[in-house]
Amino acid sequence: MPTIGVAVAIPEPWATELQDYRASVGDSTAAMIPTHITLVPPTEVEDDLSVVEKHLVETATQVGRFDVHLRGTGTFRPVSPVVFVSLVEGISQCEQLAEAVRSGPLEVDLDFPYHPHVTVAHHLSDDRLDLAFAELSGFECQFTVADFHLYVHDDELGWQPSRDFSLAGS
Repeated sequence: MPTIGVAVAIPEPWATELQDYRASVGDSTAAMIPTHITLVPPTEVEDDLSVVEKHLVETATQVGRFDVHLRGTGTFRPVSPVVFVSLVEGISQCEQLAEAVRSGPLEVDLDFPYHPHVTVAHHLSDDRLDLAFAELSGFECQFTVADFHLYVHDDELGWQPSRDFSLAGS
């Protein structure tokens, strides 16, 4: 039973910049997780992946391109040891896209309310999380989201992109 995730990939050069930063603060998972905004968290799927892909194709045709502006940092502490880069534009569009994707064969219960973000430090000591929070507080970039991706987890390689889905008008 494969484990999949669905996400908006952060484009270059910011994807590598944020992934390299994540590794530099000691997050050992950085090399196995492409820089992204989660739409569907890690989920084991019982259906054939073609069923999931068909659902994602249909969803993509119903959602238009949108702009994302990332700026500054946030944290989920004390609930979860995570520091992230915040969205200041594109929040509602990510919420709507995530809700549409998390239906049908990908209807999943979330452990926490959906909050679009880009993780930059996870499960580190408080001093490392504080460092990430401070050092990336000035981070900023803007881009247009024209697609989203299906990722499949590989135990050795981590999260691997399997297929991309172009949004309407892309």
